[in-house]
Order: sequence, then C-alpha cells, then structure tokens
Amino acid sequence: MVEYRDEPLDALYGALSHPVRRELIDRLQPRGATVTQLARPFEMSLAAVSKHIGILEGAGLLTRTIHGREHHLALEPRSLLPAAEWLDTYRRFWETRLDLLDARIRDSRR
Repeated sequence: MVEYRDEPLDALYGALSHPVRRELIDRLQPRGATVTQLARPFEMSLAAVSKHIGILEGAGLLTRTIHGREHHLALEPRSLLPAAEWLDTYRRFWETRLDLLDARIRDSRR
C-alpha cells in the first residue's frame, strides 16, 4: 500500500470536498465577511456553519480577525496553490497525451 505524506494537501481537498464549504469560500471571494453574515443564507445553525468554517481554517483557506465580538473571515487564496500545482501535473500529462492522439489522427487522415 502506498503511503502519502502530504497532510496539508489532504486537509485542503478534504475541506473542499463539502458543498457548503465550497459555497462559503465562494461567498468570501470578493471580500471578507463576518461569521454571522456567512451563516445567514444557510438553513443550518450557526454552530454547524462554525464547524465548516473551522475545517476551512484548519486547511489554511481562511484567516480570522477578531474585533470585539465580531469574527471577520477572509479567504487565503495562496493556500489553494498546492492543489493547483498538483492538478497542473496531471493537466500537463493529459495535454501531452491528447496532443499525441491528435497528431496520430491527423497522420492517419493523410
């Protein structure tokens, strides 16, 4: 069995695996928001949304700033780089394969 030692990437993909967490990230993209602002559109408790936020924070996707009783959250887009780089290796692989397939198809038509 292969063992992977890339816990940050595992945490990142784990955090992105849930649709609520992806929507939270989408809502934070243009600018930050408070926890209550983020929770408002969801039909779940503030505690449930807070658990999702905690998972996103644990993966490094969010930063939290506390001003009095308000918790302000912001997206940390640099944390997505490891996932993008990992996917990019496979994108290059498939682009090369598809280019070879395209060349073979073109050669067979001549």
